[in-house]
Amino acid sequence: MARRYDPERRQRIIDAAIRVVGRSGIGGLSHRTVAAEADVPLGSTTYHFASLDELLVAALRQANEGFAAAVRKSGALVDPDADLAEELSRVMGEWLGGERTGVELEYELYLAALRRPALRPVAAEWCEELAETLARRTDPVTARALVALMDGMCLQVLLTDARYEAEYAREMLARIIG
Repeated sequence: MARRYDPERRQRIIDAAIRVVGRSGIGGLSHRTVAAEADVPLGSTTYHFASLDELLVAALRQANEGFAAAVRKSGALVDPDADLAEELSRVMGEWLGGERTGVELEYELYLAALRRPALRPVAAEWCEELAETLARRTDPVTARALVALMDGMCLQVLLTDARYEAEYAREMLARIIG
C-alpha cells in the first residue's frame, strides 16, 4: 500500500534499523534490509538517511536512551540523602536484568563507534550526558569515573555472560564516590 503522507516514516525507519541490528548485527544493516523491515520503499531510506552512518547515528541516539533514562529517573539524583552508590547499583542491576536484547543492541551500536568515526560523537554524547546527570550529586571528575566504572561493569557482564553482582557494584561505586 502506498503511503503519500507519512509523518512517522523517518521514525519507522530508525525503529526498523534497530530491529535489523538487533537481529542480524551491524553487518546485516543495509538500506534494503531496513526498507523491507520498515515496509517502506527503498528510496525512503536513502531520502531520510543518505548513508548508513547517518542511519546508525539516529539509531544509536535512540538506543542510548535506555540506561541514561533509567539513571535520570532514579530518586537518588534528586534526594541528597539517598545512597547514590546503592541506587546506581540497583539501576544497573535492573537494566542488565531486563530485556537483554535491548541492552546488547545499545552496546553493539555504542561499540560500532570503534570502526565508524561518524558514531563517535554520539557515543561521547552518551558519556557526557550521563556524567552531567551524575554530577548533580558528585563533582564532574567523580561523575566521569562513575560512568567509566558502570560502563566497564556492564560491558564485562555482557561479554562474559557473568552474573551481575549488585553488592560488588555498590561497593566499587561507593569507593569512587568517597
